[in-house]
Amino acid sequence: MRPQPAPTYVRRVSLLSWSRRLTTSQVAEVGALVTAARAADGVGPVSDDVALTLRPDLDAPGRSHLISTDTDGTVRGYAHLARAGDTAWEAELVVHPDHRRHKVGTKLVEALTQAVRPAPAPAAQPVTLDVWAHGDSAAAAALAAGTGFTRGRVLLQLRRSLTAADAAELPEPVWPAGVTVRTFEPGKDETAWLALNARAFANHPEQGRWTEQDLLPREAQPWFDPAGFFLAIRDGELAGFHWTKVHDTDPAGEAESAGPVGEVYVIGVDPARAGGGLGRALTLAGLRHLRDDRGLSAVLLYTDEDNARAVRMYEHLGFSRASVDVQYRLTATPPAVPG
Repeated sequence: MRPQPAPTYVRRVSLLSWSRRLTTSQVAEVGALVTAARAADGVGPVSDDVALTLRPDLDAPGRSHLISTDTDGTVRGYAHLARAGDTAWEAELVVHPDHRRHKVGTKLVEALTQAVRPAPAPAAQPVTLDVWAHGDSAAAAALAAGTGFTRGRVLLQLRRSLTAADAAELPEPVWPAGVTVRTFEPGKDETAWLALNARAFANHPEQGRWTEQDLLPREAQPWFDPAGFFLAIRDGELAGFHWTKVHDTDPAGEAESAGPVGEVYVIGVDPARAGGGLGRALTLAGLRHLRDDRGLSAVLLYTDEDNARAVRMYEHLGFSRASVDVQYRLTATPPAVPG
C-alpha cells in the first residue's frame, strides 16, 4: 500500500483593525457582509442606527468600526462600537456566514471588551458593554455565555396585518379635547421635536439621547416621508407624535410580506400629557395612513418586553409577537492597581 500524504491543515488567521472612518471599499465590503448575513439568518444583523454610519469617510463622535479580515483582505466580520455614557458602551457585530465557527465572533467580542476596559487607576470605575443580538439565536447566546456576557434587555418585534379583512380593527382616532394634528415640516420642527423626544424617552437608553446628528441623517434617507410623520399639538406645543416608516422589502424576510412593509418607527407622548388616549389615537392615525394612503398590507414595530403598558396597547390593536432581539451585557472592571 502506498503511503498516504499527511493531511494539510490551513490555519485561518484573523486580522483585526480599528478605524474611525470607513473607506468606500470598506463600506461596500461591510455592506456585502450584512447582506449575506441577512440572507442566511432571515433577520437584519445591524440596527438602523449602525446602518446609517456605514458611509465613506463619516467620522461620528464616540463611534468606531472594527473589521476582521483574512490575510488576503477578505472581510470575515464587522463590529460597531459606540459610547452610550461615561461608563457605558454599546456594540453590534456580524460574522459572514462563510466564516462562522472559526472564532471570528469570539475575537471580535474580545477586542470590543479590551477596547472599553478601564485602565488600572485608584479611582477607575467599572464600565458596561452591551452587545445586541438580532434574532435571539442559539449561536448568539452561546457566544455571549462563552465570553462572560449575561442576557439583559429584550426587544420585541410585533406585527399585524393591514388587509381589508382587518379594517374594522382600525377605527377612526378619537383625539383628546384641544388636540389638533398635522404632519412634520422639515426645517421647522426639528428643535421642538427633539425636545419632546427627549422628554418622552427620558429613561430610554438610546432614543432619549437623540440630537440633530441622529435626526437629520434620517431625514435624508430615501424612506423618509413627512406625510407619515404625525404631530399632535395642544396649547400651541407638541404633545405627542407618531413617525411611520415604509420598508421597500420586509426587513425580517417574511415570505408572506414580500412587498413593502410599514413600521411604527417612533411614537411618543409628553409625560405631562400622558393618559386620555393620545398614544392610542396617534397609533391609529399612523396605521390608517400606512393602510389607506400607502396601500400596505402589513406593519411591524419594536418595543421593549418590559414595557408592559405599551405591549398591552399594541396587542389590543391586533399586534402579536413575531421575533426577539436581545442585548447581552458585560461589566468590565479595571485591572488591579499594582501595589
